[in-house]
Amino acid sequence: MSSGYLQTRPGPALLSLVVPCYNEEQSLPLFAAEVTRFIDASPYPCEVVLVNDGSTDRTLEFLAEWSARDQRIKVLSLSRNFGHQLAATAGVDYAAGDAVVLMDADLQDPLDVIHDMVAQYRNGYDVVCGQRTVRAGENFFKRATAWFFYRMMQFFFLKSLPHDVGDFRLMSRRCVDSLRSMRELHRFLRGMVAWVGYPQICVRYERQARVAGSTKYPLSRMIRLAWTAAVSFSPLPLRMSFFAGGLMALLAIEEAVRALVAHFSGRTVAGWTSLMIVLCMSNAALLITVGILGEYVAKIFEESKGRPLYIVADAWNVAPRSEAEASAPPAQYEREPAAPERR
Repeated sequence: MSSGYLQTRPGPALLSLVVPCYNEEQSLPLFAAEVTRFIDASPYPCEVVLVNDGSTDRTLEFLAEWSARDQRIKVLSLSRNFGHQLAATAGVDYAAGDAVVLMDADLQDPLDVIHDMVAQYRNGYDVVCGQRTVRAGENFFKRATAWFFYRMMQFFFLKSLPHDVGDFRLMSRRCVDSLRSMRELHRFLRGMVAWVGYPQICVRYERQARVAGSTKYPLSRMIRLAWTAAVSFSPLPLRMSFFAGGLMALLAIEEAVRALVAHFSGRTVAGWTSLMIVLCMSNAALLITVGILGEYVAKIFEESKGRPLYIVADAWNVAPRSEAEASAPPAQYEREPAAPERR
């Protein structure tokens, strides 16, 4: 899965953990204990960037209290629920580490796997994905649809997208900076990271069941994410509708020949059923084609507005910035102008 020339590098001078949180008050106490254990024992300095994505429970209250006890804990609170992919984008924008790990707060992805990721980072890989060999706590339907989705994405849309991976991954600073330059509104982060093209490798691990709470990705959100992934990386759905129209045209020609034969043989009434079938099928194909085209036009319309991807309402242990400042290369905001001396 790697590409390019690999050069070994030292361990990260700072490792950033980026964690989007939405209504995770039940799992956060357990997550906080595990994260504290991990960063206390880590051989490299760590920071944790937690993004409250408009939670309606006590998630933000817990995060604020945690950040008050530990300066390594940085908290961003978005003004509303922007969705997992945009909350993760906000965390990546604010992460200052040489290596950035994106993960969730439900402890399904074991923290100790990060050590294996850092080992591959030191070998020269810029992207280290967590590849699931076991998906505990998930039913057969979810496992089967996930299997189908990744293989279809890899076959039709994005060859470099590894299968059976989620957003749990480590990214080098140059990969993060390239990712931060991509500001499209409809985001599929795991595909965007694969598209960037830096050397990547997978670390296999067994995914655990949630420690508490319920999944924030029901079937409806999974379908929306899959559709966003499909239309964001390829015009293939439009081309498929074109080929479907071609098939309908061939069928219409065949039915036209049948209609002429029926007419000259005096059996015109007999073709009424087939005529209705062709009309219904052609109209259905037309509506589907227009619907797919409308999806692309709607996305163009939303992108043309130029609105920010997210809005940070409050922050703890980190200075809030505008999205343009947060997505800029680190050198543009690391040095604050010195305050004038008072005489």
